[in-house]
Amino acid sequence: MNDPTPGDDRFGLRTYLTPEEAKEFHKIFMGSFLGFTAIAVVAHILVWAYKPWL
Repeated sequence: MNDPTPGDDRFGLRTYLTPEEAKEFHKIFMGSFLGFTAIAVVAHILVWAYKPWL
């Protein structure tokens, strides 16, 4: 089997990330998600101001 070697701090099945790498990935992912969401909200507000749909 391919058990993790002793001293290997990678966790999870098929993640291949250390806890530090996972935290860094999460930080980048959340920043990107919040940026995308903010742009989408602004776009919806601008479209609503131009031509309300309700």
